[in-house]
Parts: sequence; C-alpha cells; structure tokens
Amino acid sequence: MRILIVTHYFPPEIGAPQARLSELARLWAEAGDEVTVLTGMPNHPTGVVPPAYEHRLRAEEHVDGYRVLRTWLYATPNEGVAKKTLGHLSFMATSVLFGARRVGPADVVVVSSPTFFSIFSAWLLARMKRARLVVEVRDLWPAIFVELGVLRNRTIIRTLEWLELAAYRAADAVVVVSEGFRDNLIARGVPASKVTTIRNGADLARFRPEQADPAVRRRLGAGDGEVLALYVGAHGISHGLIAVADAAARCEGIHLAFVGEGADKARLAAYVTTAKIANVTLLPGVPRDDVPALLAAADICVVPLRDVPLFSTFIPSKIFEYLAAGKAVVGSVRGEPALILEEAGAVVVEPEDVEGLAAALKVLAADPERRAEMGRVGRIYVAAHFDRAALAERYRSEVLVTVSGRR
Repeated sequence: MRILIVTHYFPPEIGAPQARLSELARLWAEAGDEVTVLTGMPNHPTGVVPPAYEHRLRAEEHVDGYRVLRTWLYATPNEGVAKKTLGHLSFMATSVLFGARRVGPADVVVVSSPTFFSIFSAWLLARMKRARLVVEVRDLWPAIFVELGVLRNRTIIRTLEWLELAAYRAADAVVVVSEGFRDNLIARGVPASKVTTIRNGADLARFRPEQADPAVRRRLGAGDGEVLALYVGAHGISHGLIAVADAAARCEGIHLAFVGEGADKARLAAYVTTAKIANVTLLPGVPRDDVPALLAAADICVVPLRDVPLFSTFIPSKIFEYLAAGKAVVGSVRGEPALILEEAGAVVVEPEDVEGLAAALKVLAADPERRAEMGRVGRIYVAAHFDRAALAERYRSEVLVTVSGRR
C-alpha cells in the first residue's frame, strides 16, 4: 500500500503529534508499506528553522524506512493567531505547489488535523492522486478555542465549524483519538460508520522502567533526599500549569520540574518568579530521545488539564509514556483521561484543584513502596491496552479497509 501522510508538524520538532505520526510511519514501513510524509521545514514551537533547512524550498530525507518531503513555509513561534494562521496557510499552498509531483502515486492520503488548512491540501492531493482520504482528528478544533475564550467572533466560529464538518464529509474515513471525540462528531451528523477511534499509545521499547541517573535528577533541580515530580510536554493554555506550580509550593520535600515549550511558558515563568516558588525548576524542551531519561529520573509524573468541560474528552498522550516508564502518575483531569488513569492504578484529582493535587503529591512522596507498585501496575496496563505497535497495526487495517472501498 502506498501511504501519503500530510502534516504541518513532524520531527525533529517535539510534540505529541510529531511522535504519533513518526512512529506510525515507521511501523507502517516495517509492515511493508511505501510511506511518504509531506511536511514543512521544522520550526515548531520556537519559529526558528534549523540551519540545515534555512532558505530551502524543498528537502528530501529517508528515515526509518520511509521518505520525508519538506516544503518551505512561513516559520513563526507558537503564539499569536494571525502569524500562526499565516504559517498554516503557507504550508497549505507549498505542500501542493512544491510537493504534488515529488510525492509520487498514493493509494491513500492520511492527514492529521488540526488545522483545516492541511486538510484542504490533503484533499487536493487525494483528488490529484485518485486516492482515498483519511482525516485524523487530534483536537476538537475550533470547539476547544471557543471554550478557552480564544475565539469569540460568532461569524468566524460558524465559518470554522462549517469548514470542520465539510472536511469530515470529504473524508472517506475519520480517525479520532478518543471515544469522546467520536461521540461529538456523531452527534453533529458525521456517520458512525465513518468514524474510528485509534487512541494514542507508547513505544514500549523506548519507554520502559529504567534506573534513575543522579546527574539527570540534579539537572531537573532535585536536591539530596527530595522527591522529584515531573511534567514533560507542551506548556500551553490548555494545561493549567500555574495550578500545578501552586500545588508544588505547598509541598515541602518535593521538587517539581517543568520541561517543555509553549505559548504559556513565559506566563508560568513569571508567576513562579513573582510568587517566589523555590521548589520549581523550568527547563526548555528536549529532543524526544532524551525524554526516557527524564522519566527515569522522576519519582512522580503529573498530567494536568484546565478545568474546561470539553477537556473531559481529551487524552494527553504523555499519560501512556509515563505509565510505560513505570512511574507513579497523578492526573488533574476528569472524564475519559481520568477513567484511563484510574484503571491504570494512578491517582486522580479534579482539574486545577491545587489543594487536592498537593495532597496527592504529599501522600505519594511519603510512600515509595506505593509509588513502585503503581509503576508496576501502570506498565502492565499500558502494555495490554496502549502498545503503539498494536495500535499502528489496527490503524493500518482501517486504512486498508478504506482503500478497498468496503465502508
């Protein structure tokens, strides 16, 4: 099968969509498929294009058995709606203009959303290649930005919602990452037969229980005898990280490290400084290959989301990597992610519940045996239900069904 993946985001950029798509591409190539990824020049989230990609209209690479074709785009930091929109529009244009001929023939085009702009270019490419179109939905966009208050203009909201549903109608199949997303789409008129849930998961070979490196613990800010709590991932407006910092401030003997980048990081840093929270360290994002060592160094890992109703359907992919690494996990979430964590033996408190999160951290900090047992149970759970290799094979089966036209 010839699979073309169209995505605005891809490694060496850091993030959940980049990890999901690169691992899917590798596993599908290992299964014998001819896989091509069409993406832009790496720049997310800083807006800085690495020197190897500067001033280039196109680039071609071969990674893990598949091909990566990159096209020029307007690089911009992950902040500011206007500039980010211009960046996505630029990739929509150049992916077709510079990529259409070079990607070669395809049986199916898989596009990862958001944004709508990538979906439009993927739709054009699918028509040009006479290929099937699979739209993967990782976020309910624009709904989440409406709930977060980022979008308020009713005309713009209605236009974006119309474009969203038009994209689902144009697709031969829609893949979502949570049952909540599936229910949302079906309730809004997308045929149930068209929507399949393929959740995120973890690479069990990459993320596994390992011995902590004292040097990494020191780099994360943990002193001798301190329990190290860790958050690794995007620092966005969705995550409620200030509440996590507030919880840490209430926990003597616990050091909390935040590792990552995002639109809300500057605000978090300013808050930690102003509030004089001494037991918090903020570090920049790291390459994906460095994340397992960070997790190995941690005693407790934290998964927070804002107290927004729609987030009950969002499942942060870091959950699965934390569990695969054999870590004790505290989730400040509700809904579908809370159910997964509870089934995995993790501790769950309400979103943005500072006192509840602080209490959970203190209890686990005082009980290393419980932390070890939680890590053992969590690893077994994620291996049984969220092995990325098994999920990739199921995804591939769905794509094959779509290509064969049996839907």
